[in-house]
Amino acid sequence: MYRTKGITSKGQYQAIALAITVLVCAILTGACGKIMTTPLEEAGLKIGALIPLTGDLSSFGQPMPEVIGLAVDTVNQCGGVNGKPVTLVIEDSQTNPAVGAAGVTKLVKVERVAGVVGGFASSVSTAVVTVAVRHQVMLISPASTSPSFTQQAQQGEFNGYWARTIPPDTYQAGALAKLAREKGFKLVSIVVIDNEYGVGLEEQFITAFEQLGGVVVNKYQPSHYDPDATTFDNKVLLYSFGNQPEAVIAVLYPQTGSLWLKAAYEQDLLEQTTLILTDGVYSQDFPEQVGKTNEGKFLLAGAIGTVPQANGKGLLNFATVWQEQTGQEVSGFVPHTYDAAVLLMLAAEAAGVNTGAGIKSKIPEVAGGTGKEVTDVCEAMELVRQGKKINYQGASGNVDLDENGDVIGEYDTWVVEADGQLKVTGKISPD
Repeated sequence: MYRTKGITSKGQYQAIALAITVLVCAILTGACGKIMTTPLEEAGLKIGALIPLTGDLSSFGQPMPEVIGLAVDTVNQCGGVNGKPVTLVIEDSQTNPAVGAAGVTKLVKVERVAGVVGGFASSVSTAVVTVAVRHQVMLISPASTSPSFTQQAQQGEFNGYWARTIPPDTYQAGALAKLAREKGFKLVSIVVIDNEYGVGLEEQFITAFEQLGGVVVNKYQPSHYDPDATTFDNKVLLYSFGNQPEAVIAVLYPQTGSLWLKAAYEQDLLEQTTLILTDGVYSQDFPEQVGKTNEGKFLLAGAIGTVPQANGKGLLNFATVWQEQTGQEVSGFVPHTYDAAVLLMLAAEAAGVNTGAGIKSKIPEVAGGTGKEVTDVCEAMELVRQGKKINYQGASGNVDLDENGDVIGEYDTWVVEADGQLKVTGKISPD
């Protein structure tokens, strides 16, 4: 069962009734047994989702209620978690750190969730992860790629309450740099959205590209654009296209990125160079969003890019079910989101308690380790109920989390074709 914010679930009323029962029991007898289960645990596992249903990443966020709902419904149909149905509560982050922080605060303090799928934007996850850690709620992001989370985890700031099913951009930077050099480009510039995602990837790319003998011509005049920008001045465009780069690395979000690209087109800059894009705009809607020339040609035709692979052993089965349920093809971050939700539920079942601390303690074990490799979610749940070890093989990948909550990255390359369609052209290793 799942719901969006503002809709009260049956589980909440059950929780209230159970709380009264426990209180009366304690008053009358002093105890109701040696081990007392909290009302929240009795009501079943509750997980949250912090999704950009609106804002700059809404093109990615729109399918996600169905994705996470599919994971929850699948588990509930095969017995739920710890003997009870799972409840899902969804909050819209609006791709806004402040809104995201308010949303996750509601999820952990009002809804009392044990785990959260999200955030998506790295800037939003930065704003919400401290709230989750402080309240001992497990946070698994399917889309936040900033390398800063790895660094913070290494410093012990998350205490194990952070993980992600998407690789950090230390890998994507290497893949981008390798792609640019394989295409014969030595002199490039870079423009990025001015947030944790853009700036973090920029820093990593410059290092990786220079190690391959390349030169970033605007390294000392960085082109950063405001995440809330609606117009772009000539300075941003000059720093992006000045010094005659052979290619422009553009680390964008869809809504603001489309505005930047339109401004570049109006200044007759796009035809002077090759665009190399990233996962932040890997959406079939993006070329249409950017638009066409007066002659009807897509402005992005010929642009190339990188995107994290979804290549898990469970992908084929998931894609089949997803197609049957929604009539849609699997799009960016969908498999990673599904796996994030599944891991929360498997870990709670393995822990035997519906708490964030319990989930945290079992996440590494169900995601990797030496247990039986299994792709079917219901089979995985049944094995865990029997006390057997599993190694969940997801739709996005093997989801083997390291000590920092990271997975290893492999990447697809893609191109925008003349008809505006995104086509995967190959694979590229960041090494």
